[in-house]
Amino acid sequence: MTQQIFPESPNSATSQPLSHLDSAGQAQMVDVSAKESTIRQAIAVGQVRMRPETLAAIQAGNAPKGDVVSTARLAGIMAAKQTAQLIPLCHPLPLHKVEVWLTPDHHLPGYQIRAEVKTKAETGVEMEALTAVSITALTLYDMAKALEKSMQIESIRLLSKTGGKSGNYQAKATDAS
Repeated sequence: MTQQIFPESPNSATSQPLSHLDSAGQAQMVDVSAKESTIRQAIAVGQVRMRPETLAAIQAGNAPKGDVVSTARLAGIMAAKQTAQLIPLCHPLPLHKVEVWLTPDHHLPGYQIRAEVKTKAETGVEMEALTAVSITALTLYDMAKALEKSMQIESIRLLSKTGGKSGNYQAKATDAS
């Protein structure tokens, strides 16, 4: 017997059944073989909050493990390419572009992270972009935890996506909270 964790309500944003559940409520990988291969792109963002002195040490290259930003950036790119191995129902996709940016933000203080992923395939790359941001943030934390263990990984979210049957999506400014 399968328990429905989030029963559909008349006020829900969508009245469509979840595509990752079969008729018995069991998890399944969605069959995308009939879908058209189109260009799809997703942008995800997040941030790592830290003390100003931690940010200054990272920027000065004074972290015990070495180049924090380059290592975190590379980890994010590598993670996007491994998404299907990390998230059980994701399709393995040929990624044509993965870019990750870490931008110091003295007002936060910390780093803003942005990942952009692009492919030409039958399904989207939202999960790849979100995975890139998540692993970038976790790697930044790992590389700098000797300086500060109280860093906070925050606000990882999809900013936009283009392509596919469901159309384009752009987060509203109010979605940032």
